[in-house]
Amino acid sequence: MTRPTSSSRPASAARKKTVKPLGSVAFVGAGPGDPQLLTVRAVELLAKADVVVTESQDAEFVRRYCREGVEVVDGSLGDDGQPLSHAVRARLVAKAAKGGGLVVRLLDGDPFLYATGSEEAAACAKAGIPFEVVPGVSSITAVPAYAGIPLTSAKHREVRVVNVAEGSVDWSDLGAGTATLVLLSATAVMGDVAKSLIAAGRAPETPVALTQSGTTTAQRTVVSTLERVAADIKAAKLAPPTITVVGDTVGLRDALSWFETKPLFGWRVLVPRTKEQAGALSDRLRAFGAVSEEVPTIAVEPPRTPQQMERAIKGLVTGRYEWIALTSRNAVKAVRERFEEYGLDARAFAGIKVAAVGEQTAADLLAWGIKPDLVPSGEQSAAGLLEDWPPYDPVFDPIDRVFLPRADIATENLVAGLVERGWEVDDVTAYRTVRAAPPAAPIREAIKSGGYDAVVFTSSSTVRNLVGIAGKPHPSTVIACIGPATAKTAEEHGLRVDVLAPNPSVAELACALSEYGASLRASAVAAGEPVLRPSQKRTTARRKAT
Repeated sequence: MTRPTSSSRPASAARKKTVKPLGSVAFVGAGPGDPQLLTVRAVELLAKADVVVTESQDAEFVRRYCREGVEVVDGSLGDDGQPLSHAVRARLVAKAAKGGGLVVRLLDGDPFLYATGSEEAAACAKAGIPFEVVPGVSSITAVPAYAGIPLTSAKHREVRVVNVAEGSVDWSDLGAGTATLVLLSATAVMGDVAKSLIAAGRAPETPVALTQSGTTTAQRTVVSTLERVAADIKAAKLAPPTITVVGDTVGLRDALSWFETKPLFGWRVLVPRTKEQAGALSDRLRAFGAVSEEVPTIAVEPPRTPQQMERAIKGLVTGRYEWIALTSRNAVKAVRERFEEYGLDARAFAGIKVAAVGEQTAADLLAWGIKPDLVPSGEQSAAGLLEDWPPYDPVFDPIDRVFLPRADIATENLVAGLVERGWEVDDVTAYRTVRAAPPAAPIREAIKSGGYDAVVFTSSSTVRNLVGIAGKPHPSTVIACIGPATAKTAEEHGLRVDVLAPNPSVAELACALSEYGASLRASAVAAGEPVLRPSQKRTTARRKAT
C-alpha cells in the first residue's frame, strides 16, 4: 500500500484547526459578607483565577485574595444598570470559560443555597465545561450567629427556613409550632407575616430579630416582637437585605451578643501608614471591631549617594562590624534589597550580632531567617535599645564597630549613646523619607469633617505629615498616640490626645484605644443612651489639652 504524500492528503485535513481547550469554572461560596469567612479552598482558587465573575459585594475579596491583573467581570448588573437574569449570568460564565483558564464564579453565601449556582452549573454541564462547587458559609446560619442568636437550644431543636419572596407560604403550619423560623426576603412584608403567624397561633410577644448587613462592621440588629415588629422596622428605617429570626432563641441575644458589642464595633479608624507598615496594627484594630483605613504619610526613597551603603554592606560581609542595629522595618528592607542586589542572603550575617527595635522589625528579620540577638526588653525605641545595649568590652568583643543603617532624618541620640558605651558607629543613610502625596479628596474631607472615629499616630512624623498633607482631624475624632513624644507633637499641632499607649507598642496602642471605646460604650449603656460612635456625635469644639 502506498503511503499518501502531503500533497495527496484530503483538503479537509489540511484545513483542520487546533481547537483551544475549554477552561473550567469554580462556583465559590463567598459567604455572608465577611472576607475572613471564605474557605481555604476558596482562597486557593481565587489566587489562581484568570477570570472572576462577581456578585454585588465582592470587591474586597478580589483585592485581598486575587493576583494582580486578574480579569474581573461584574455578574450583578448589565450595561443598562439593571440586574442580570439567571440565564444571562449563566451565559456570561460559560463564555468566560470558553476563553480558557480558570473562571471563579463568586456567589453570595453558598452556591447551592439561596443562590443561582445550580442553574449556572447546569449551563456549564450542558456546554461540556468542567466545573466544581466550593460550599460557602450561608447567611442563614452565619448572620444570626454574628447577631448572638442561636437557632436551636435545649428547649428548641427545630429550625425552619422560609424564603418569603418565593410565592405563597403556608403560615398556618409554621405558626402552629414552636420551631425557630429563619425568614429570607421578609423585611418589606414583615408586618403581614407577623399577622399571619399570630393568626396561626404564635403568641404576639414572640421575639423577632432582623439583622441588616450581617457579618460586616455595618451590621445592625433590631429586636422586637411579632405584634410590634412592623412599627419597629419603620422607626429604625431598616432596609433589605436582612435575615429575620422568629422564636424564643432570640431572647438569648442579650447574653450572647459578641460581635456588635466589640469595643470599637463599626469605628472607622485612620492609620497614617502604608498597608505594609500598618499590617499588625490594622489587624488588631479589626479584631476589636474597627474598620481600619491606611493612608501613607511618608514615602521611602533610596539615598541620594548609595556609595556609603555599598561600603557598609561590603564591610558587613568582610567582618568589619561586631553589631548591626536595625531600628525600623524600612531599615531591614533597605539592607535586604542591597543583599539581594549583590546576590547575598542571610548567611552573610554569620558571626554578626543583630539588634532590632520593634516587634514588627524583629518579625521581618525572622521572616528573612535571622533571629535578633537583642530586642529592647522595655520601651521599643532607641532609648529602650540603649538601656539594654552592653558596653564595649575589649576582652569579649573582638571588634568595636556598629553598623547603623537608618533614615536620613534620624536623631543622633542612639549614636551618642553607643559612643558613650565605647563603640565606634558607622551611621549610614540607608533610605530617605519624604512626605507622601495628599490622599484622595474624599479622605481629606472625611478627616476634616469628622468622618473618622479615631486616628492612631505611631510617630511624631505621622502627626506632622498627616496634618501637612490632609489637614487636622475634626474635633470629634479620637486621637490615639503610641508614646509621649508623639503625643507632645500632636498637642503642638492643636490636637487633644484622648488615648496614650502605656508602652510604645502597636499592640498596646490598639488595646488602649479599645479600652477607651469600651468605656464610652459602658457610659452610654449605664445612662440608658444609645451607643454612638464619635463620628455620630461630632461635637463642634474640643480644646487642646493644657
